[in-house]
Amino acid sequence: MMDPNLDANPSFLADPVEEDQYTLLKYVSEILMEESNGDYKQSMFYDSLALQKTEEMLQQVITDSQNQSFSSDSIITTSSSSFAGRDASGSIVESADLRISPAVVKSIFSDADSALQFKKGVEEASKFLPNSDQWLIKPEWCDLGLDQLRVKRSHEREVIDFEEVRNSKQFATNVEDGKITELFDKVLLLDSECDPPTLLDSKIQEIRSSNKQGVKGKKEKKKKKKSQVVDFRTLLTLCAQAISTGDKTTALDLLMQIRQQSSPIGDAGQRLAHCFANALEARLQGSTGSMIQNYYNAITTSSLKETATDTLKAYRVYLSSSPFVTLMYFFSFRMILDASIDASVLHIVDFGILYGFQWPMFIQYISSRKDAPRKLRITGIELPQRGFRPAERIEETGRRLAEYCKRFNVPFEYKAIASQHWEKIRIQDLDIRPNEVLAVTAGLRLKNLQDETGSEENCPRDAVLKLIRNMNPNVFIHSIVNGSFNAPFFISRFKEAVYHYSALFDMFDSTLPRDNEERIRFEREFYGREAMNVIACEEADRVERPETYRQWQVRMVRAGFRQKQVKPELVEKFREKLKKWGYHKDFVVDENSKWLLQGWKGRTLYASSCWVPL
Repeated sequence: MMDPNLDANPSFLADPVEEDQYTLLKYVSEILMEESNGDYKQSMFYDSLALQKTEEMLQQVITDSQNQSFSSDSIITTSSSSFAGRDASGSIVESADLRISPAVVKSIFSDADSALQFKKGVEEASKFLPNSDQWLIKPEWCDLGLDQLRVKRSHEREVIDFEEVRNSKQFATNVEDGKITELFDKVLLLDSECDPPTLLDSKIQEIRSSNKQGVKGKKEKKKKKKSQVVDFRTLLTLCAQAISTGDKTTALDLLMQIRQQSSPIGDAGQRLAHCFANALEARLQGSTGSMIQNYYNAITTSSLKETATDTLKAYRVYLSSSPFVTLMYFFSFRMILDASIDASVLHIVDFGILYGFQWPMFIQYISSRKDAPRKLRITGIELPQRGFRPAERIEETGRRLAEYCKRFNVPFEYKAIASQHWEKIRIQDLDIRPNEVLAVTAGLRLKNLQDETGSEENCPRDAVLKLIRNMNPNVFIHSIVNGSFNAPFFISRFKEAVYHYSALFDMFDSTLPRDNEERIRFEREFYGREAMNVIACEEADRVERPETYRQWQVRMVRAGFRQKQVKPELVEKFREKLKKWGYHKDFVVDENSKWLLQGWKGRTLYASSCWVPL
C-alpha cells in the first residue's frame, strides 16, 4: 500500500501513519493553547432548550422593530481567498447570501427607542431563568466577564458546539486566531521514529503506564464485595419496561435500587447504570423537548462550568486510549489519495467539519508527496450558530487550516457553509468546478439526520445521499457508528443502547484509570448526553439515530452508489499499527462486506467504507 515515492520524502515522514497520529494529537493541543490564551470562557455545550423562553422574548422585541427577518432555512456561505505558498497573504473571509436591508440595520442598531426596548426585553426575559448567578445571561455591553450559556440547535438535530467566548476585540475576524505557535511548530516536525505514546505529554504517559496496576488494585478491593454484585443490565431493562407500561411505582423502586449501587466514578457497570438511570428518570418525569437539557444540566455538575479547554483535553485523552477515530481518518486519507494521484486540484466536501481535526495531518502528508494534488480546496459544511455570526466557528476552522497550508506550502482555498438542513443545500452552493477531483466525506454525522420514521417521502437521510450522488464525486468516504438503537419502539431501542454503551464504558475501564478527570468528563458530556437523547427523547427531538453498516449498505446502493473493496493489506497494516502504538489487545480491526470494521471485544462499534457513483 505504501507509495514508492515515499523513499524520496524527508526522514521524519518515513512513516506517515505515525506522523499523522502525532499531528492529530498536536492539532488538538494547538486548539487547547488558543483556548487557554482567551480572556473569557464559555460552556461548550449550547443548550437552546434552557433558554428558549428568553430567546423568544428577545426575538419578539427585534421582530417588532423591523419589517423583515431571516428564514430559519437560510444557508450561510463564506469563502476565503486562495493562496499559494508562504508569500501569500492571509485569507480574507467575505460573507455571501446574508441580505439585510439598510432600513432593518438602522431600526435595530440606530433607533434609540428600539435599543431601550431591547434592553427592557433582556430584563424581562431574565425572569424565565433560575435565580442563580451561573444562569445569568447579560447582553454584551453589560459584562463580558461572566460565563455565558449560548445555544446551538436545529429542530431536527443538535451538535456539540466547540466555540469559545471572546471579548469584543477577539470577535473581529483575525487570522492570528488560528496561527500555529512556535512551540508547536517545533513539535510538529519531530522525527516520526517515535511511537505515538511517546509523543503525548507526560501526564498521558503516566496514565497509560499506570493504568494496569490501578485497575488490578481496584479489582482486588472489589473481590471482598463479591456478594454485592449487581446485575445492572437486568435492573435497567426492568425499569425501562415499567416506564413503558406506565408503572411508575415499580419504575421508581427500581431506579432507587440502581441509584444506590451505581456511580459515575465506579467500574464500567456502575458508570453505565448511572448514565442510563439519569436518562430513565428524565423519561419517567416526562421530560422531553425543551425540558431535556435543563434536566440534564440539573442532575450533573457540568454544563455551565465546562469550557472548550476541558472538553478538548478529554478528547485528547480519548484519542490516546482508543484508535477508532484515528483509524477512520487514515482510512479516509488513503481512499482520497488513491483517487487524486497527480490531480491539479483536489476538492474535499466535508459534511460536519466542525474543527477539522483530521485535515492538518492530511495537509502535512500531501506536502511531502510528489504525486499529491497540487492544490487543495475544502468546503466545510456545519450547523450554524445562533446570533449574528452563524458561520463563525467554521470560518475559524478555515483560517486555522489556511495557516497549516501556508506552513507546508500547499496552495489552499476554503469555503464555509452553515446550514440547519443539509438536505436543502444546492449543488451550486458547493462551487464544484471542472477538472478537479471531488472527494466527499461524512464522518459519523449522517446518523443525526432524520430517517423514515418522520416521513418516508421526505427522508433527510436519503435526500443528503441523493445530493452527494448528484455531485458525482470521484470518491465518497462514509464512516458510521454501528448501532441498532434507532428503532421507533422504546424497549427494543433501549436494549440495543445498553449493549452498545456497555462496550464503550468497558473499553474505558480497561484503558484509563477510573479517577481520571478527562475520562469522567468525556463519559458525562458525550456518552451521557447521547444516552439521554436516545432514551428520553422521541420523534424530532431524538437526534441520535445510528444504523448498522448493513442497513447503511442497503441505503447507499439504493441511492445509486457502488462500493469499493477494502484491500487486505490495508487492514493488516492497521492491525500492526495498533500493536506498535501500544493500544489494548481487545481492540478489533477487521473487514466484512467491503467495510473496515472497528470494535471492542468482538462487538463492532464503528465502520468505514468507500463508494463511487454508479
